Amino acid sequence: MEGGKSEAAAAAEVTALKPIDLRKKKVQFTLEKKKLTGVTARVGIVLDITGSMQPLYKNGTVQEVVERILAVASKFDDNGSLDVWVYDTHFSRLPPVTEDDFGDYVQNNILNNPAIHKFGRNNEPPVMEDVIRKYTVEEDEGTPVFLIFINDGGVVKPIKKIITAASVQPIFWQFVGIGDSDFEVLKKLDTMEGRVVDNANFFHLDDISAVSDEMLYDQLLNEFPSWLTAAKAKRIIRSV
Repeated sequence: MEGGKSEAAAAAEVTALKPIDLRKKKVQFTLEKKKLTGVTARVGIVLDITGSMQPLYKNGTVQEVVERILAVASKFDDNGSLDVWVYDTHFSRLPPVTEDDFGDYVQNNILNNPAIHKFGRNNEPPVMEDVIRKYTVEEDEGTPVFLIFINDGGVVKPIKKIITAASVQPIFWQFVGIGDSDFEVLKKLDTMEGRVVDNANFFHLDDISAVSDEMLYDQLLNEFPSWLTAAKAKRIIRSV
């Protein structure tokens, strides 16, 4: 093809990309489709580390989730870092993950970290309160926050009160249910009343490792654009 690359050359170029770079291209496509290009946002992930999650930590699924979400942070966040929390009955705020150090992040920073309480029961409110504290007290920048919350069931009902109170904060809570629980509490997020804006969304994936990057990013970013519009209108966020 004169004046351009052949299809074979283009395909070879894509094949040569590192997995994180390929995922960033897929995120970029999703951002363009959802008219989110040019948006700046902090990105964080909260990881369930209750007992039922143990197999997903040990088989590499959670590491893969961190890498897939890092690609989103790399496109949204000026410094390209992904803020990380884990929780069961207790919670830990961990060092951010970046493209420079994401390899074996879960093994090195979570599984091999004796300071982290692991594989207990669910208790979401303390970690949610710490997320709010970080972005609205410690680092009150007014920048939108896209917070992805991975959970495999058993969410406690008091999270409703926290989500409602947090509707005046620049944080959008994207809950992702994995596994075969019924997710009774999370399914009711969209119909919760008393909020200034709808600041939370939930979707369920039986097996997150079987879902393509394209489908995952499409679902993750499905309601974030409408929240941005509503939050700007209510002056909850100052910049995007």
